[in-house]
Amino acid sequence: MKNNIKLSLNAFSFNEALKNGELSLDGLLEFCSEQKFQGLDLTGYYLPGYPEVPGDEFLYEIKRKAALLGLHVHQTGVRNDFTVSDISKRKNDVQLVKNWIVAASKLGASTIRIFSGVQSVEPSEWKTVAERVVADIKECVEFGAEHGVIVALQNHNDFVKTADHVDFFIDRVGSPWFGLVLDIGSYSQNDPYDEIIRNVRHAVGWQIKEKVNHFGEPKDVDLVRIVKIIAESGYSGYLPIETLGPGDPFEKVRVFLKAVRAAL
Repeated sequence: MKNNIKLSLNAFSFNEALKNGELSLDGLLEFCSEQKFQGLDLTGYYLPGYPEVPGDEFLYEIKRKAALLGLHVHQTGVRNDFTVSDISKRKNDVQLVKNWIVAASKLGASTIRIFSGVQSVEPSEWKTVAERVVADIKECVEFGAEHGVIVALQNHNDFVKTADHVDFFIDRVGSPWFGLVLDIGSYSQNDPYDEIIRNVRHAVGWQIKEKVNHFGEPKDVDLVRIVKIIAESGYSGYLPIETLGPGDPFEKVRVFLKAVRAAL
């Protein structure tokens, strides 16, 4: 592959272990270094005090430790919902994203991952709500540009379910500081590989998962096919993997990482 690809781990692969204290942030960094990952997508809610941002000393210490282990915390993310009708809640979530954009810049992360939201709406109302979401995203993207951080929407089979939905947001926001974290496991309405091909041009990041959502049915991912799509797209950058479901997360990550490397 001629693309400049760097393998990364999404911290959500260790969601339970990080939440229950079985795995520390130091332990996560050390594991990533041992497995020869080059990057880490460190979601904000694994840092103490979330949704508040930790102090600079804490953020800089993560950055220092990662650097000494040959790692780059290239992305972080938050939980936000811009589909709610309550204006005050949306404003709070816009501020949440802004706060973590500043945190991302201090960590040295080039990207922050956000979501559209999880509210269910009738198909006839989708565009009306979507325009409201666009307005909130635009405010975040403008702030991101001021701090050198790309804001990236993750398609998550929530309000955003299809390639058409992704195209809508990319087109409406219309900024070089906005892109897509392409979640290969979250296209549920159409053929997932066709959807990935349609959206790959927007990708500034990825979620490479063990399963794709094939019309509502989970199926093992065809990694060779995914790698071919990425290669032909010209994408260069981090390729985070994320393992889900039951089992030992350490072993699951090792096994899936080996398969991804083989496909590459």
